[in-house]
Amino acid sequence: MVRKEVGGASMKGSPNLDATSDDVIYKIDIPANRYDMLCLEGIARALNVFRGKVKAPRYTLAGSNPSANASFTPLRLTVKPETALVRPFVVAAVLRGIRFDAARYNSFIELQDKLHQNLCRHRTLVAIGTHDLGKVKGPFTYEALPPEDIRFVPLKQEREFNARELLEHYAANDLKLRKYVPIIQSSLVYPVILDSERTVLSLPPVINGSKSAISMETRDVFIECTATDLTKAKVVLNTMCAMYSEYCEVPFEIEPVEVVDASGVSEMYPDVSPKHFEVDMGYVNTCIGLEIEASLAATLLKKMQLEAVADGNTLRVDAPITRSDVLHACDVMEDVAIAYGYDNLTIQPPKLATTGKEQPLSQLCELLRIDCATSGFTEVLTWALCSRKENFTDLRVEDPGTGATDGAVSIGNPATAEFEVCRTSLLPSILKTVAANKSAPLPVKLFEVSDVLLLDDASDVGARNERRLIAINCDKSSGFEVVHGLLNRIMQVVGVPHETLSEDTPKNRDLIAQGVSYSWKADDNPTYFQGRHASVYAMGKRIGGFGVVHPDVLNNFGVDFPVAALEITIEPFVFDQNNRPLMTHSAPMI
Repeated sequence: MVRKEVGGASMKGSPNLDATSDDVIYKIDIPANRYDMLCLEGIARALNVFRGKVKAPRYTLAGSNPSANASFTPLRLTVKPETALVRPFVVAAVLRGIRFDAARYNSFIELQDKLHQNLCRHRTLVAIGTHDLGKVKGPFTYEALPPEDIRFVPLKQEREFNARELLEHYAANDLKLRKYVPIIQSSLVYPVILDSERTVLSLPPVINGSKSAISMETRDVFIECTATDLTKAKVVLNTMCAMYSEYCEVPFEIEPVEVVDASGVSEMYPDVSPKHFEVDMGYVNTCIGLEIEASLAATLLKKMQLEAVADGNTLRVDAPITRSDVLHACDVMEDVAIAYGYDNLTIQPPKLATTGKEQPLSQLCELLRIDCATSGFTEVLTWALCSRKENFTDLRVEDPGTGATDGAVSIGNPATAEFEVCRTSLLPSILKTVAANKSAPLPVKLFEVSDVLLLDDASDVGARNERRLIAINCDKSSGFEVVHGLLNRIMQVVGVPHETLSEDTPKNRDLIAQGVSYSWKADDNPTYFQGRHASVYAMGKRIGGFGVVHPDVLNNFGVDFPVAALEITIEPFVFDQNNRPLMTHSAPMI
């Protein structure tokens, strides 16, 4: 504090320390998921509730009681279909009768900046616009127009620009705003929010119009959040409203706005209803190592701004709009532990004595890596994500589309077109590696032991990992016999005989009698050359295949020479000396 007040400039003699402030400045680290504590209002409220000085506020919507507000008509914000081309979602709310002073106004602006840098991902996901409702006139529209058709005077400017000129001006002259220009600059249309008189309120996610600018004299604030992610837009709107609605004429009352989407469906925002959870106290006590009653846990949760009621051995919890981080029973358990005090938790020895060791699946992988390397193959490690085109079309496999049971796990809002889905095969990644190393001398022999991700309705998350091995041989001739020989060697290493009993020993005869064997059968696969592919079977199930990759597939990936590939799952071979399945990713193989 002293250093800040006296400054870093050189001074004659000693600085006058008597003129400095006695105020103590605290630096507080806020968890990344506690968006409600990014402003002073949120921190103060959380501390006061935790210390029992005030109760957690209850947020209400203006007009929610029809008998008392028969004449209430919400503002309307209509979304035009063209916005789907650039920034499809918008939510909004109004804070009526708000009273700003210098500290409150600065906090209001700073919270927007912090949310933009944090949850909004530098405005790429959400952009917040705040406007003086007394200077504009509803109803409002959210449109997407050609940049030349958008003309307005932006904040901190004195002349009118069209949208294209404005973005070029910011890119060349404004260090703060230039980083937001690329978000929409390449779009054919730009998003814009207009009032009933076609006054531009904002050009999201870059700048607001000067006419609707807020000030300390503003009494009614119109908040709009445009977004590419509707869920995050709702969280941002809720956070802004919850933090500053306490300064409204009716504290903690928010006026909703009716948003009519492009299909004509109407919805009121914000939604201030709490999220409901039912949590078993046995789970809570097991996780934090205590034996506390549900009633005590409910009291502790109230200190964390969660409304909780004990019902026998069950906690019924309501999470307010400020606690968007509470998503699961584990979050409730964590809040119980925080309120109880981490320092008050007793250290207990574990009830079971265990010895850590490598997972059986990992042991098998290391064994196979060593053997593939000694067979002349070089190991690679590639990305687990790829484009939808690479995963399906380039392999000559029909794309079943998003949500299909035989499709791929899709990434929401992918940062790049190269990372759209989780791979369902190791082949695209290893072919890209070959294409990127065309200068390498032939033959190119590569292998990888890694996971693919497959949709699975039986899994609690809807998908499961599967550990696979892939090996390819790229040469002037396909080298089909090279990968075929590697398959036989792998089976020899894992101790699984061929069903024809090519090595007639008593042990192999016993294994085959128990159903432990492998075989291959010629078949056709669109990814491979017709008549040059075989499926591999082990323990009665198909585990993969090998063959000569189709020329069209090689052309799609930019590979100039023939390639033979072997790809199998190795999880069926994770068993003990008595052929009993051991643990793989989450459960023993059956």
